[in-house]
Amino acid sequence: MKTTLSMLFLWVFSFSFSQVNWMTMEQALTAQKTNPKKILIDFYADWCGPCKLMDKQTYSHPIISKYINENFYAVKFNAEGNQTVNFYDRVFTNPDFANKAKSKNAMHQFAKFMNVNGYPALVFLDENAQPITNLMGFFSAKELEPYITLFSKGEYKNIKTREQWENYQKKFKSKIKE
Repeated sequence: MKTTLSMLFLWVFSFSFSQVNWMTMEQALTAQKTNPKKILIDFYADWCGPCKLMDKQTYSHPIISKYINENFYAVKFNAEGNQTVNFYDRVFTNPDFANKAKSKNAMHQFAKFMNVNGYPALVFLDENAQPITNLMGFFSAKELEPYITLFSKGEYKNIKTREQWENYQKKFKSKIKE
């Protein structure tokens, strides 16, 4: 009985800390000035089922959350919310926000500016807040792992063709055992 309780405690304890340390866009940009890191922006909507699955299954995976926390400033951004964002000396708002709880709302100007067309969407920025790329749709932990590794290490700069991307994928050694 004691062993079972101990194992259960360790399992719960290890997963309770498997969370991404989310921040606002302003916090990430400020942090980037003193400690340059790439930025990962997760664009979501409250009503989006795949967005909730990514929170539950992908971002809570211990390997993914640890890797993101160590290598990125992670921004969680409600793409249909009412927040104000200052970016590239521009102010982005959601002038058509209608305060619809748990239902679709107008897309935020910042999401449009970052070429987000649906949710979930991930946008990666380099250490100078310049866009690298964006990824659309749901990604499992194992599917997301090669991308975050590629972008964090700057290896994306060496991939110019589909063949090079396919070779990268073939050589990639996942740390996730499913």
